[in-house]
Amino acid sequence: MTAFTSVRRTAMGALTIVAGAVLVTLPAQAQNYPISGEQRATAQQVSERGIPLAELAASAPDTYTVKRGDTLWGISGMYLKRPWRWPELWGMNLKAIPNPHLIFPGQTLYLERDGGYARLSTTPRGTQSSGTETVRVSPRTRSDSLADTALPTLKPHLIEPFLVEPLVVDAQELQRAPRIVATTEDRVLMASGDRAYVRGDAASPVRQEPGEPRFFRVFRDAVPMKDPVTGEILGYEAQYLGKAELVRGESFEETPNGKGGFVSEYVPATVDLSSAKEEIRAGDRLLPAPERVFTSYTPRAPQMDVDARVVSIYASFAAAYAGQNQVVAINLGSQDGIESGHVLTLMTRGERIKDKTDSERATIKLPSEVNGTAMVFRTFDRVSYALLLEIKGGVRVGDRLVNPR
Repeated sequence: MTAFTSVRRTAMGALTIVAGAVLVTLPAQAQNYPISGEQRATAQQVSERGIPLAELAASAPDTYTVKRGDTLWGISGMYLKRPWRWPELWGMNLKAIPNPHLIFPGQTLYLERDGGYARLSTTPRGTQSSGTETVRVSPRTRSDSLADTALPTLKPHLIEPFLVEPLVVDAQELQRAPRIVATTEDRVLMASGDRAYVRGDAASPVRQEPGEPRFFRVFRDAVPMKDPVTGEILGYEAQYLGKAELVRGESFEETPNGKGGFVSEYVPATVDLSSAKEEIRAGDRLLPAPERVFTSYTPRAPQMDVDARVVSIYASFAAAYAGQNQVVAINLGSQDGIESGHVLTLMTRGERIKDKTDSERATIKLPSEVNGTAMVFRTFDRVSYALLLEIKGGVRVGDRLVNPR
């Protein structure tokens, strides 16, 4: 075990981890952006120059040492009036923006002001740079991932449950999934710690073999997600219920038939419910649990025009409004260019009222007003999920989301 781990970033954006004699190079992540060459060149120029001094928060510190528990969104708000302009302040190019390995506890950030613009750096102004950045972080064993030390975008507890819970499927996917058929002691409702029996179909049997799923998520009722503007069905959202672990796979047993022979009888798979967000019952479906992956992203404004609508309030079947730190689905997804980390401005719908000052009581529509900010954290083809931040009033289905201002 070494006394420290050194992380070096080359000018090309790759990370090199040096831990004793172990040397591993991780290529920087890149994504395709649905923007023109002209837009890309403009964004690159702005990010290299920084942001106008007028965009800085009044109390933006000249230096700041990153601490454990900090988030990228929190630091963005510390330095900027509009936190989504963080990539420009940081001076990141478009390929580096989605890379989570940018800021670590222990780093010192330096605010540079020059020619009416500001930028952040991890080296003091005037320091010679060889194109390689070295960052000291806390002692780690070699088995730890570098992602474990990188600064998260938001407080993890706000979005971690939603990274696996929402599931958008097509109309038939859930119906083809293995289903719970019974439980021990003929219970109607099941909870965490209960044992249940599961049956697959010919195309998707539940087997306990190498390479087959062992951990599952339990879902119910794929509800259609309709575009509030066009009425078109964008996908089907399955209700997340809990987790299950496979104990035994499906099988066939030879049992006496009472006539001196044997008959082969089907035996369903056995699972233990390891957690239950809601009560589980026969008929609920199982889908393989995804591998846990490190998810981080830089808050940033989309590079294309966005005009989205709220489709639904996640996990709230009765509430008409969503508030701070709740999750909503919107009617744009990855095929529309929406990506994790995109920040959008929420607008009120603008109520229609009767003008009581008018003798004819004419109906007028009030203007839409800015109602807060939302950050996309998970995308599907035609819908995305966003966390509501800095909300002034209730958010409801049909509210608009546009490019941040």
